[in-house]
Amino acid sequence: MDYVIGQIDRALDVNSAVVAALDSGNLDAPTPRQDWDVRTELNHTIGTMHIFAAVLSGTYSGAERESDWLGGDPRGAYAAAAEIDRAAWHRPDVLDSVIRHPAGTLPAPRAALLHWAELTTHGVDIAIAIGRPDLADNALCAELLDTLQAEGGIDEFRGSGLFGAEVPAVPSDPGHRRLLAYVGRALLSSTT
Repeated sequence: MDYVIGQIDRALDVNSAVVAALDSGNLDAPTPRQDWDVRTELNHTIGTMHIFAAVLSGTYSGAERESDWLGGDPRGAYAAAAEIDRAAWHRPDVLDSVIRHPAGTLPAPRAALLHWAELTTHGVDIAIAIGRPDLADNALCAELLDTLQAEGGIDEFRGSGLFGAEVPAVPSDPGHRRLLAYVGRALLSSTT
């Protein structure tokens, strides 16, 4: 499962490039995540990173993912959260524990896979929303999709607000489109 920790690192790096491409004019853009704009989805992503880090370090106090994590500096907020998140997942023996997370109690390897899925999906959502699907890492998305399917899927998280029902995708679609379809995102157009 060290592979998954490496993929979390990779997703954090990919999302850093997506966040760097943001400007104040596209924070209100709608995302493939129904009813969310870029600001809401980025705030949720940063909150998820902080909450996972707190859970992993045993300092979780019940903070909500939807609290205001962005403040006035989305790029700075993301960079700080990424540093904290990365450090938490690189703690010795982190994968030997059971994680008590707001999404439920999970073995740490399953929680790591869920985190990789959330980071990657939200990053793709934001990249598409700002008109930069080229920033999506199609190989990372395809690897995540293959791993999720090999590890039993995400059915336990569908309908809980984390992921929706799978929507149709074309097998020849790029990795990011196939991943979004798998996690229940409506595909916006053929250019995404």
